[in-house]
Amino acid sequence: MRVILTRPATQGEGLAAQLRARGIEVVTLPLIEIVPVADTRGLNLAWAELPACTLVMFVSANAVQHFFAARPPGLTWPERTLAGASGPGTSAALRAVGVPAACLREPGPAGPFDTETLWRQCLSACNWAGTRVQVVRGQTGRDWLATQLRSAGAQVDFVVAYQRRLPPLDAARAAWLDAALRDPQGHCWHFGSAETITNLRALCPQANWATAWALATHPRIAACARAAGFGRVDEIGWCAHDVIGALSRRAQ
Repeated sequence: MRVILTRPATQGEGLAAQLRARGIEVVTLPLIEIVPVADTRGLNLAWAELPACTLVMFVSANAVQHFFAARPPGLTWPERTLAGASGPGTSAALRAVGVPAACLREPGPAGPFDTETLWRQCLSACNWAGTRVQVVRGQTGRDWLATQLRSAGAQVDFVVAYQRRLPPLDAARAAWLDAALRDPQGHCWHFGSAETITNLRALCPQANWATAWALATHPRIAACARAAGFGRVDEIGWCAHDVIGALSRRAQ
């Protein structure tokens, strides 16, 4: 069975290499592309106001990458500003750019890795009255955490650090998509974002996925795959061994 990875191109190759090393046939078919914002004034303002913030919430590793790309030279992370992450990939990205461990707030290792868990485990008990919070994300996103923080008295501002779009398909990737449409049972789709499923539906509005199999890294993504018509949807973790385990169970 061929595994189709739908992450952005720069993020899918590491997982692809691990799976190929185990003899699994893998193709990368990015259904979402991350690009910088054209106007960086919002990012510049966010950095200027960073010391006044109690929390900066990063929705993804992409948010970290593009936010820190706009960091003024020589500026370090304020020791009184917390950095929020809802998953291990985002946490690792924050550590890599020098955010002190003492400032990092993230769900425990058992997960689940989402903003609901982050709020419950790390943030809900704090006094947010009169505080300032920035949420670093793309041009759109979930507002659930912002709603909780505002209800608790915080001023929440969104910082658009990047844009998401559907990338153009080159000839090879168009051929892989056509093969998956012709042989849905011979392919396994790996989804790490609900937006990738939305983009797939836009590319193939008439496709019938009733006999197709999808792996989803979060319950919300799994629900989106089921709504798109995938006949079998399994929820798994982010790592290569999770994909391998799912394939092994399917083969039994």
